[in-house]
Amino acid sequence: MLMHQLLIDGAWRHPDDIALRWVDRSKVLTYGEAVTEMEKLAGALASLGVKKGDRVSVFAHNGMDYLIAMLGAWRIGAISALVNVKFADELPYYFADHTPTVVIYTHDMLEAVMRAASGVPSIRHLICMDGSQEGALSLPELMAANLQAPSDPWDETAIAHLSYTSGTTGKPKGACLAHEPTVRAARCIAERLQIVRNDVSFGPTALSSSYQLVANLLPPLAKGASVNVMGRWTQTTGWDAMDALGATAFVANPTLLEEVLAESRLRGKSPGSLRYGLSGGGPVPPTLKIAWRDELALPLVESFGQSELGGFMALGFPRLERNDTKIARVGQPLPDKEVHIVGADDKPVPTGTVGEIVLRGGFMAGYWGKPEKTAEATRGDWLRTGDLGLIDSDGFVTMRGRRSELIEVDGVRWFPREVEEALAALPGVRQAALIGVADATLGMRPVAFLTLKDGATFNAASMKSAISGQVAYDLHALSIEIAEELPMTPTGKIAKAELAARYAEAA
Repeated sequence: MLMHQLLIDGAWRHPDDIALRWVDRSKVLTYGEAVTEMEKLAGALASLGVKKGDRVSVFAHNGMDYLIAMLGAWRIGAISALVNVKFADELPYYFADHTPTVVIYTHDMLEAVMRAASGVPSIRHLICMDGSQEGALSLPELMAANLQAPSDPWDETAIAHLSYTSGTTGKPKGACLAHEPTVRAARCIAERLQIVRNDVSFGPTALSSSYQLVANLLPPLAKGASVNVMGRWTQTTGWDAMDALGATAFVANPTLLEEVLAESRLRGKSPGSLRYGLSGGGPVPPTLKIAWRDELALPLVESFGQSELGGFMALGFPRLERNDTKIARVGQPLPDKEVHIVGADDKPVPTGTVGEIVLRGGFMAGYWGKPEKTAEATRGDWLRTGDLGLIDSDGFVTMRGRRSELIEVDGVRWFPREVEEALAALPGVRQAALIGVADATLGMRPVAFLTLKDGATFNAASMKSAISGQVAYDLHALSIEIAEELPMTPTGKIAKAELAARYAEAA
């Protein structure tokens, strides 16, 4: 099946139901209207010479035009290639990497787009979402022309979506997601989350992330539910919007989930219709899951995915976990994925043993233009995630962090997430991040950075003492420091490489 066919099928079944809403502008499209807009965009792109396999770059803030641009590209067999607006300075790299034919952007990005496009001969047209600009076509005028879209090439195996990795282990790579495995994954996710037609999914994080594609867009469309996107989130306005719109699912990252919890505490209630929060983009502290459970009486469902997946390798259930010893688990693998834990010899390890998480069944077709990297990541037809974790006797996956983030302290391997979760559980601690810095004696010295809640006090010695019985490490070498804030990636992960660079610069 094709990604955009989910929208077409919804229009056939219930054309007058709300499909898409841009919260910031209160702009709504029913399923029937959304199909009409998709056809107009597809016709506009085809009139500009865009054909099957061409890349259509979208460099914009969250909004309705963003969604329609993706759908229109898919409709004619083109590939949507999304770049986060926070990466304006790196835009020349992205354009040179996937060589788009057309770039669709918002007006405030004109300077960055023009500068980046000047060195990429494949780019034939720039299209401004907000009207004509010098050197660019007007998207509203193209849409008003109501140009005829060609017939659908209908190739389920074709690449539809270019999802860039976060670049934590080198330059970002474009993971190529094909139609059929991504739709299959979305349907499995919809079943796991028990999405139904009257659900209202609310996602304020960047549409450029594959997390939004497989959590807030495709699964609700697969069930005929409503998709809401928001570009200018604040703790107060976001909470108000969710409450007013009757959002039943909040698709976000740990930072925004923490903000919803904080705002709900201030108001003495959670957003009225909410039935679960869904987290992605970074590890979820067990303390946050517990707070959602105990204070909001709502499940915080954790997902575990990657840009390379076009889905999730493991996903929790939208139900309350009463057992605190099990709440750190992510969830079971989804039916479209076969997930194993392997050791250094690529052989499966015993149940409950930490190893690398590998999987097969529905992942990327490869990295765009990087066959060597593709071969390395998919050796033996298994996706090598680079993530460490375990699967218990119930079949639940528990994450232990990235292999690249392991710290070897005086010959002992440290899993940063274990220390981070122990620190985050202390009273007054909001966030915790552990990095390793070079040390002549220890090899690596562990340094933890904390952000504190308002009014909290800090005592490094007492904190180390408090967690000493919870982690299996000698904490004498551990340093704990306070940060006003931690650097974050656009997907909501703590940017540890940047944190380490800041520490080195200040040292």
